[in-house]
Amino acid sequence: MKVIICGAGQVGWQIARHLSGERNDVTVVDNNPDLVHRATDSLDVQGITGFASYPDVLERAGAEDADMLIAATHSDEVNMVTCQVAHSIFTVPRKIARLRAQSYLAAVRSDLYRRDHLPIDVVISPEREVAEAALRRLRAPEAFDVEEFMDGRAQFIGLHLDEDCPVLDTPLRQLSELFSTLRAVVVGVRRASRKRLFAPEPGDQLQAGDQVYILCNSDDLTRTQEIFGKQVRRQERVVIIGGGNVGLAVAEALEAAPERIRAKMIERNRTCAERAAEALERTIVLSGDGLDIELLREANIERADAVLTVTDDDKTNMLAAVRARVAGCGKTIALINDPTMVPLMDPLAIDAYVNPRQTTVSSILRHVRHGRVRNVYSVGDAEAEVIEAQVMSTSPLAGRVIRDVAFPEGALVGAIQKEDGRVVRPDGGTRIDEGDVVAIFALAADVPEVERLLQVQVDFF
Repeated sequence: MKVIICGAGQVGWQIARHLSGERNDVTVVDNNPDLVHRATDSLDVQGITGFASYPDVLERAGAEDADMLIAATHSDEVNMVTCQVAHSIFTVPRKIARLRAQSYLAAVRSDLYRRDHLPIDVVISPEREVAEAALRRLRAPEAFDVEEFMDGRAQFIGLHLDEDCPVLDTPLRQLSELFSTLRAVVVGVRRASRKRLFAPEPGDQLQAGDQVYILCNSDDLTRTQEIFGKQVRRQERVVIIGGGNVGLAVAEALEAAPERIRAKMIERNRTCAERAAEALERTIVLSGDGLDIELLREANIERADAVLTVTDDDKTNMLAAVRARVAGCGKTIALINDPTMVPLMDPLAIDAYVNPRQTTVSSILRHVRHGRVRNVYSVGDAEAEVIEAQVMSTSPLAGRVIRDVAFPEGALVGAIQKEDGRVVRPDGGTRIDEGDVVAIFALAADVPEVERLLQVQVDFF
């Protein structure tokens, strides 16, 4: 597949890294020559320096025979014009644009992005994606990573195993025997001694300090966390530090949630605070610095079940989370853009983080993958992916039991949704039928082979 990626920032670079690693023909376009050089030096991609919306620049990038264009520059307007030029002049079949402004996003519900208006096939909103990721963290506060699959019927969670975890030093196959009714599968383990993520085998045992990734039935989410040594408390009081687009979206979702959650918001910018106060009905909005201990006490931080720090500054988010923890808050979740900051989470005792780049990359990959792919989630620093896809009649998986399928070593089937909606825990004897939806964990190097098993064909794009 020939793909043009406009914008070589963090998101564009990560998408280029994913797609070029799978032997796609990738060209990166950016008006910053340093970013273009970084991409061409570190990845197997071509680079073009120039403004992505200029027809001559797109022509040099090979737009005439491109299969897809991904517009991920920092400007909404440039992204929209780039898609228009790609459509009108070069008839690029598929166009994806990242848009931030809420005004543009509200128009998604209208006809603005129809082919005869602004021809954008898929609109990605980083703020909305991040807000949804933050909400998932709140719903599974013991997990450091959370993603939903199969229309919310399955959960992918990451748990850090402590010394008191009751299932340490137990072979994974024995766990299946001990908890025969638990619909959960350990699909990935990150161990300090190995210094990498790996897909475990049935005889592997878990150790204290491991970070484990689990695919489970949503109905078993609480039980799964408890079996792995986590005490799950209902989140009834939440403090949100940061009232920008992300914080506002989270607060609105909490107000709309069926469970009654009391939320308070702290926003430093008075104009943003007033805007949030007008938009929210039950959320109390306080104007001031989220690092101010007196303001935190006014928000009753010591009684809060969780604090969510979502300002536009990573350091402020991390410091505010630490201050809230010291003041007595139960759980701390921070928005962190810079991946080099993530190793500081453990020393600072921050429970979980939300990575905007990771959520945006996952959203774009969902629309890039071939086959009947319904969802894709990028794990860690692009170390692995969880791919949810419907099994087609032409797939090598259809009509076969799992043990008879030649899955690569770094791939595990974590959940299967049958046609009647049931989500079952797979084992070696589970049969995969046409029409089933499978969630497969795959290390980055094994993603192309998994896609082949899902019968990757342009006809089904």
